[in-house]
Amino acid sequence: MVFASGLTSPEGPVALPDGTWLVVEGRLHRGCVTHISADGLQKRVIKKTGLPNGLAVDSTGAIWVAESLTPSLVRVTMDGKAEVVATDCDDEPFLFPNDLCFGPDGSLYLTDSGIHVNDFAPEDNLRPGYMDLRYDGRIYRIDIGTGKIEKIDTGMSFTNGIAFGLDNQLYANETLTGAVYRYEWKNGGVIGPRILFGNVIRKDAAPGFKGPDGMAFATDGRLFVTVFGQGDLMVLDPNGDVCGRIETAGKLPSNVAFCLPGQKRIHVTEYELGQLEAFDVGVDGLPLWTEMGSKSLEINH
Repeated sequence: MVFASGLTSPEGPVALPDGTWLVVEGRLHRGCVTHISADGLQKRVIKKTGLPNGLAVDSTGAIWVAESLTPSLVRVTMDGKAEVVATDCDDEPFLFPNDLCFGPDGSLYLTDSGIHVNDFAPEDNLRPGYMDLRYDGRIYRIDIGTGKIEKIDTGMSFTNGIAFGLDNQLYANETLTGAVYRYEWKNGGVIGPRILFGNVIRKDAAPGFKGPDGMAFATDGRLFVTVFGQGDLMVLDPNGDVCGRIETAGKLPSNVAFCLPGQKRIHVTEYELGQLEAFDVGVDGLPLWTEMGSKSLEINH
């Protein structure tokens, strides 16, 4: 089912407590955070930021945006006010902020794909020979109260989706290899070494650019991973094994979010057809953490 159409390269879906939705529209001529009505029929631009990717919403309703055109973390309010919160870590500039989520410690966790968007896809066109480019994908932890930023991993091949699991461990994926990694989250927020959890690129997949993008956990511990360029979501069980596949109408699914509790449905943003697709999956999404370090039972991403 198509929930909303007429979107331009949508990403970063978030379900709000009133049943409305947020997405970003990511093309250069559009480049905005968009609010969609609860019936999917009405859309309004909240703020143009440049080339936004991931979104997270805190307990006050503020929208945190991973902005890639002018690499930065931006905070946006529902009435369109915007503030650049961070552009670097210890004087090392961000390159390609991509996706983000809050963690059990109340910190914001941000992926950086490790290459400037103009080097990767100039004028919105994927550069030929993209596999041979130099990537330094990173993961950051940001204390939004103090502004302190810590780099917790580096050297990845296009870091992309990020989420905390039922086990309170951190999960992040790497688009060019198809890998999903797990990091042990210890008391105080200490992150352990990168451990391979699973891989979502199918052996029979067509050639061309493809790999994991946004992802979200269900309450039963399964991980739903959009695979951009492969035209599907791969579902991983708690052991990291593929246990299901959901085919999307377009070949370029970019991110996934669970609907509000009780609906047992996911919404998937899809670039090729410019729409938000809906799928019944028989399970609700794992409640997300907020900046206060407590679970939000309302906002799903």
